Amino acid sequence: MQHGPAVRRRKLGAELRSLRTSAGLTSGEAARLVGWHQSKVSRIETGASGVKPADVRLLLDAYAVADAQLRELVMVLAGSEDGSGRHHWWHAYRGVLPPTYRDFISLESQASAMSTLETSVVPGLLQTPEYATAVTRAAVGGLDDERLDALVKVRLARQDVLRSDPPLELSAVLDEAVLHREVGGPDVMARQLERLVEAAQLPQVRLQVLPFAAGAHVGVTGPFVIFSFASTSDLDVVVLDHLTSSLYLERKEDLQAYTEAFNALQYHALSPEDSLEYIAGIGDGA
Repeated sequence: MQHGPAVRRRKLGAELRSLRTSAGLTSGEAARLVGWHQSKVSRIETGASGVKPADVRLLLDAYAVADAQLRELVMVLAGSEDGSGRHHWWHAYRGVLPPTYRDFISLESQASAMSTLETSVVPGLLQTPEYATAVTRAAVGGLDDERLDALVKVRLARQDVLRSDPPLELSAVLDEAVLHREVGGPDVMARQLERLVEAAQLPQVRLQVLPFAAGAHVGVTGPFVIFSFASTSDLDVVVLDHLTSSLYLERKEDLQAYTEAFNALQYHALSPEDSLEYIAGIGDGA
């Protein structure tokens, strides 16, 4: 388990090492192609040191990487803007966002799919502004109005990934408690349930409710997120949130364990159709 930036350096280094090997180059040969010492290539590949986006671009060119999507993903791992020219909008909020949260948003913005178990609150990508405000105020104590407003704006801006082309594929399993926990008062919660009903009908969203009747389940240990990337599964990562930080799991064994756990949760949850009906029923007071 490591913090996000360290994981990103290691993932970037591993991907660059794989691309160099595929190009049939030794680390020494790669270094000579770009005019560096071999030790610099080695430090980058092991994640021992950071690397500038411009240097990563040099390596991609040296390795003759032509796959636009793969280049884009590698450049994002390096902290660059993506290949379509979209700015990393969250950079404007550096003053209010901790590094691990910025790292989470960066992964979320480039992932092709996201699987999430939520046991307490509605996923951030599906929250209404009023619900997001209430959750943020409760989760982060002592916020002044300006900082609270900034954090809520960030949470709502993240939701653009569901409207991008192509959109993020979101699979969410919500513990039934999420639907009954009254966040922000009855009116706020009623609108939030309406929003879930609307989201559940989107083709890129698979929303399932894990009912109380399911009893104890593998998710009782807490919520988690799995990010998947279309270009390569080697970049997939599990994120565990804690009160003051986030932990990132990158080992294949961890990814397999959490993927199997999520599949089991989906199996025991209500179907997407039944979940939609259930959520609508709560909203109607049934």
